[in-house]
Amino acid sequence: MLEKIERVENMCGGKGHVVIKHILGDRELNGKCRLYAEVTIAPGCTLGYHEHHGESETYYILSGKGDYNDNGTIRPVEAGDVTFTPDGKGHGLDNTGDTDLVFMALIILD
Repeated sequence: MLEKIERVENMCGGKGHVVIKHILGDRELNGKCRLYAEVTIAPGCTLGYHEHHGESETYYILSGKGDYNDNGTIRPVEAGDVTFTPDGKGHGLDNTGDTDLVFMALIILD
């Protein structure tokens, strides 16, 4: 299994950086998923608003807290919350706390 860690600056137009720890690689995802990863957003950083086309994305919040932009509607998220962005919709996530916001991200191809 692949475990690749990457740091992405200004992801999707967001502020600061995010760290993506890829849990599975292309071979394991077998053309059914585009991403299964643990994502960390540091305090003061954001993952910018973006849309999904031909795929959906789910976040499972592991720790921290933030504001989730659900296709234009902002709502708070914290550990244990789940978000879902269907094909054709968009989302973004801001870390509003003073600790890392950590979540699992799963992108499933339609």
